[in-house]
Amino acid sequence: MDWKLFGSTFVLIFVSELPDKTAFASLLLATRNRPLPVFCGAAGAFVVQSFVAVTFGRLLNLLPENLVHVGAGLVFWVLAILMWRRMEPEEDVHVGSDGQNRFVKTMIAAFVVIFIAEWGDLTQLATAALSARYAAPVTIFVSATLALWAVTGVAVAVGHSARHTVQPQLLQRIAAITFAAVGTMLLMSAR
Repeated sequence: MDWKLFGSTFVLIFVSELPDKTAFASLLLATRNRPLPVFCGAAGAFVVQSFVAVTFGRLLNLLPENLVHVGAGLVFWVLAILMWRRMEPEEDVHVGSDGQNRFVKTMIAAFVVIFIAEWGDLTQLATAALSARYAAPVTIFVSATLALWAVTGVAVAVGHSARHTVQPQLLQRIAAITFAAVGTMLLMSAR
């Protein structure tokens, strides 16, 4: 393994992902749900997205950016509306089949949100470009994925901590407004 390439890829992807919409989405999801299923869903989405980026390299740059932005923008708007309309905060369920069912539902929701939001994203395109530039797909894949997981872990921890210090209804409203703002920015960026 090329450790210099590994380190530079990790730093590039980590720094690029910190202010990204997917990190913020993970943070917001963690304010409303238990952290482990949010992390697992997001981590799974990042594995798939990193694999796609490394596998297709330069081909990802050919995807129609407008379509990606419109699709992601609409998903964020739907999430904003659903978040705003939720009547009361959900309580954590820790045991029994309901807890397992909620874990799976939360994990799937996090996977879908992150998978869609990351499609054609700067970090995915950067991973594809690195893969196209260097003949080290395993190094690029592992490094990029670990960087994305690291940012997700930070975002989930911050989001989970915030849920205990801020009223759930306020977090719900902030999350809805933020999702709508991200959706609007994505729609406006479509040319």
